[in-house]
Amino acid sequence: MLPAAAAALGPLVGADATPLTPWRFQGLPDQKPAKTRFVGVDLDGSRVLRVEADKSYGTLVHPLENASAGTLSWRWRVDEPVAGADLRTKPGDDAALKVCASFDMPVARVPFIERQLLRLASSRVGRPLPTATLCYVWDTSVPADTLLRNAYTARVRFITAQGPLGAWRRERRDLAADFRRAFGDESDTVPPLAAVLVGADADNTGGRSAGYLSELALEAPPR
Repeated sequence: MLPAAAAALGPLVGADATPLTPWRFQGLPDQKPAKTRFVGVDLDGSRVLRVEADKSYGTLVHPLENASAGTLSWRWRVDEPVAGADLRTKPGDDAALKVCASFDMPVARVPFIERQLLRLASSRVGRPLPTATLCYVWDTSVPADTLLRNAYTARVRFITAQGPLGAWRRERRDLAADFRRAFGDESDTVPPLAAVLVGADADNTGGRSAGYLSELALEAPPR
């Protein structure tokens, strides 16, 4: 049974194979790689989301409005990791599975040069881009719970996790504490959440991956 507060996210998949609204696919601007595939399947007695990347990129996004950074929990499992993935490098910047939280951090908190780059990128894609995104990434190239900056942009930071292939693993993360750890150099307060995202990509390595995700829940922080 998921906490009542988790209803703000809504389930990922329903009776058919497609993700449920308000979850929506989001790719790269003018995306050239194939799209990562998200499909609902029955596995181990539960309805879960299967995420397949094949030289591809893509995320499912659940927008939020002024949501507090509480506890994010989920179950995930990777059956096939991305060969050659290494989040510390641009050629290896791929992930077999990731769960992310975007924070509505004021643009004024972004360092000046990065602020200009962010505005340029937002203008190019025709929508405001997140100022601070924290991703929990299934990765075996570095020890678990390693904090990394994205090789392309400091607006995205990673915390790594790992486990045996083909086995379910539960995660439960304090978003406020992890935001302070990842972005505390830029903000002394924890901003509200703008979105939760799930995804996988293998466009930089040219590889492939397969994994599963279920029971994604957002709990409000204790009062």
